[in-house]
Amino acid sequence: MPFVFTVFFCGTGSNSFDTQNKNYPNGELVSTLASNHSGSEFVDWIIIDGPGSGNLQEDDKWVTPGNHNKTKATLTGAGWEENVAHAVAMIKGNYEWSRSKLTAEEVKILQSQGVPIDNPQALGPWFWRTYDYPNRKVTPQELQMQKAKIMRKGKMPDVVNLIGWSRGGVTCHMLANAIYNDPALRNIRVNIFAIDPVPGIGNFQAHRTSIPANIDNYVAVYARDERSFGFSPSVPSFPSQMRVKPIVLPLPGRHATLVGNGAVNGGSGTQDAELLAPGKLVRHLAEEYLTAWGTPLQKRLNLSLKDVESLYDSMVANSAKYIAMRSHTYTIEQVQGKERKVGKGSDLLSTYFPDIKGTEYLHPEGLAPVNGYLSWHHKQIKTLVTPPVAQQQSVDRLFPHFAFGLTYSFSNEPILLNGMKVIFDQPVGLYPVNLESKEEARRNGA
Repeated sequence: MPFVFTVFFCGTGSNSFDTQNKNYPNGELVSTLASNHSGSEFVDWIIIDGPGSGNLQEDDKWVTPGNHNKTKATLTGAGWEENVAHAVAMIKGNYEWSRSKLTAEEVKILQSQGVPIDNPQALGPWFWRTYDYPNRKVTPQELQMQKAKIMRKGKMPDVVNLIGWSRGGVTCHMLANAIYNDPALRNIRVNIFAIDPVPGIGNFQAHRTSIPANIDNYVAVYARDERSFGFSPSVPSFPSQMRVKPIVLPLPGRHATLVGNGAVNGGSGTQDAELLAPGKLVRHLAEEYLTAWGTPLQKRLNLSLKDVESLYDSMVANSAKYIAMRSHTYTIEQVQGKERKVGKGSDLLSTYFPDIKGTEYLHPEGLAPVNGYLSWHHKQIKTLVTPPVAQQQSVDRLFPHFAFGLTYSFSNEPILLNGMKVIFDQPVGLYPVNLESKEEARRNGA
């Protein structure tokens, strides 16, 4: 079995405790999925808090923490580069920094979160005072690293699965590039599930908005009704050859709607149960994909096709509420255009939601509406639940739909394995895969 390591990247202002955040009636998606991982933290998975979320993980970072100002981090994303470096160190299983002494600011943060600190001894002048933990000989990083070394048995991950929301989604792009550019990690295969990946103003550099050649699968969902200035999402540029073409999917709602917020204002407003359908669907899709890619998750929704159809029916029935979301913004309203503005690769000039389509995507309709449906996926679900008589024996009935199959058999298109086009008629596991010719099979006694 391949060793699969999963990284959960929280969005700006979001952290691992958002499973209990009242703004997400069923728990914020990324933190909830992380809490449902059935493996061991630091061995099989990690969750990394988003920029501007309060520096709650600084004491456990495997690289030097920045203790970034919350306002600066919220506006600029400060801290996400060290989040990437922290994830890389975790993947390698070797920390680069461990806590020995704390600044006064770090002590204040830990005490405010209820971390027991027994009478730390003050050292040094007042303007750069540090504190020592009495009788503390082992750092958290040393404990975490030894746990990883013992349970991993010296192995490096074969596959790294990434999921993130907002800047956490963009951090998935950044980590994929960091893995690809590290000679020790380049052979690791990477899968990404991104949820409305928004870099923020001035953050559309190539390592944030492009996907390297080590990516096997890229799936991203985007919020159709967000209109806040500075919230243009990234639709990254992709390598010319991918094992599976990327998938992009539009859904009604605002930036936070897709991770479980049910308020028209996309924040702390009244949580409307009728507006939770997009977040529930995104959770289901994320669970299906991550499971297919090898991430073990508990408490999955396991929605049926009929359940998914019902979620779409709810979105259509409440279309007026979703459209009303466009008049609410986190900042000010975007300057140009009626449709949501989108960054395609590193280009942020005059690209809008319906422009994201074409044959580079597995489903060429991309983010555009499809003949009266909310998306290509909405249409596909309707067809699968109640197919026309002429299509009841079509290939869609023979091959599982992308969200409900188990591995790469998510579409009717063949995939490229060892230079050969292969299509499967049932769910199969593709890690690891070795294909051989009939002649080779005979020589090997098969």
